[in-house]
Amino acid sequence: MAFTGKATYGAGVDLPELVEDVSDVIGIVSPHETALLDHLGDPKRAATSTVHEWIEDTLVSNTGMLNQTVFTPNPESAPALTLDDVSGFRVGDLVRPAGSSEVMLVTTVDPGTETLVVTRGYGGTVSATLADNMELTILGNAALEGDGAPDARFTDRVRQRNFTQIFTASVDVSGSMQAARAYGIDDEVDYQKQERMRELLRDLENCVINGAAPSANEQGTSGVRRSLDGMIHSIGTNQFEPGLGGIPIGDGAGSDELNESVLNAALKQIWDQSSGGVDTIVVGGAQKRRINGFASGSRAYLPEDTAFRDLVSVYESDFGVCKVVMSRWMPADSLLLLDSTRVQVMPLQGRSFHFKPLASDGDSIRGQVIGEYTLEFKNENAHGLISGLGL
Repeated sequence: MAFTGKATYGAGVDLPELVEDVSDVIGIVSPHETALLDHLGDPKRAATSTVHEWIEDTLVSNTGMLNQTVFTPNPESAPALTLDDVSGFRVGDLVRPAGSSEVMLVTTVDPGTETLVVTRGYGGTVSATLADNMELTILGNAALEGDGAPDARFTDRVRQRNFTQIFTASVDVSGSMQAARAYGIDDEVDYQKQERMRELLRDLENCVINGAAPSANEQGTSGVRRSLDGMIHSIGTNQFEPGLGGIPIGDGAGSDELNESVLNAALKQIWDQSSGGVDTIVVGGAQKRRINGFASGSRAYLPEDTAFRDLVSVYESDFGVCKVVMSRWMPADSLLLLDSTRVQVMPLQGRSFHFKPLASDGDSIRGQVIGEYTLEFKNENAHGLISGLGL
């Protein structure tokens, strides 16, 4: 064929002999990452019932709170101290009031009146000034030589629970669409399965953080949907807000912005009552920027540095080394402090996400992606929630 010099730009887009140039990669712009689920990893086991239960226990308490306002000034008078609860104390206990070096010796325990008779200034220690709601800590018990065994003490184990929640989405592809050739897709049904799976994983992480079980009929009925309690809804003990409950105000006068003082005060309060330690901080974008700002004042660069880094992925304090996980589904004014060793997101046995084909009533391929999951959130007082933060 003779050369004609015809150019593609002169023929327009409808030139019949040109093959369309369409990329085989389909771009997805909608957020679907699951950073928290990826961090927690796969569970060690599956749940075996729609009501998932676990057992928690505590040690016998070694502290008590004073519940009186008038105290005998004479250390030698063996005064009686009234407490909220004396069940954790025994005769012979050495006790220290909070914030002092005084040691007291317990000589009598009266559960009926919730009182202890003590020897003040034991061992020549300096008597402290006592006050209502002061904490008394048991150092240990000084047993008598040759004495009989003390009465056995124990705590009751507590059964905790959560509920499974069903996550499902439908797939329906016509026979013609499945047979037709499409750019970037070898099998339309498989592609739709993957899309619905991404959506359900996104929703699972959102429910693990923010979900709540119904206030009545938690197991569900024909008219009540069964849902799981998320982390935020499960934390009752360690709920912090800047300026309240011993947590300092944030940056500036009266500001509630997150800073290291606020974060460390919360970490300390969790550490005070937990045998483990917080190892995960879950934040949204706004609070992640605040944490990144912790290092702003100490950041230094050399003349040959060409990259500016404003990122804190791990926060190390006296109370633990914490990985900072940024999840889109965290409320903007809050952050979670987690001991990840006590957290599992688990499927009901045989009900992890899968595709279930459905009978077709016409010229289509039908099915649903379905899974049933719950959150095992052990020892809620080993975790914490800081809320009410500035954006």
